[in-house]
Amino acid sequence: MRKLSGRPPLTEGKRIKKIDARFTEAEYLEIEKMELALGLKKTDLVRLRLLGTSAAILVNSKELIKILDAAGTELGRAGNNINQLARYANILLLKGILDPSVVLQFNFLMEKYNSNQKALETAMRKIMKKGR
Repeated sequence: MRKLSGRPPLTEGKRIKKIDARFTEAEYLEIEKMELALGLKKTDLVRLRLLGTSAAILVNSKELIKILDAAGTELGRAGNNINQLARYANILLLKGILDPSVVLQFNFLMEKYNSNQKALETAMRKIMKKGR
């Protein structure tokens, strides 16, 4: 039986060159903060910053969570307003005084709301996929 020797050697893309850099204490602390916030190793951070790899985007996760939280709050408020308007429209409908143009405008705005919500969900899924 033949013994496996592990991973086959790379023929292309092997990283054989090294760059040394020195940082002040403050700079190094900043790099460590970025490492924790972004979940990347220091070498990957430096490589991404220097080479500007377009496939990988640096994201400040704390700031992103704040923005997404605010967007979720606004969506919740909008949903609450939609429910209040629908309830009021049902009351007017029962009384027979609901204007059909109001229903058309409401349906248009509801479609727009649903479209925006789907776009936000799609964007969040893409962000979560890239973060894996």
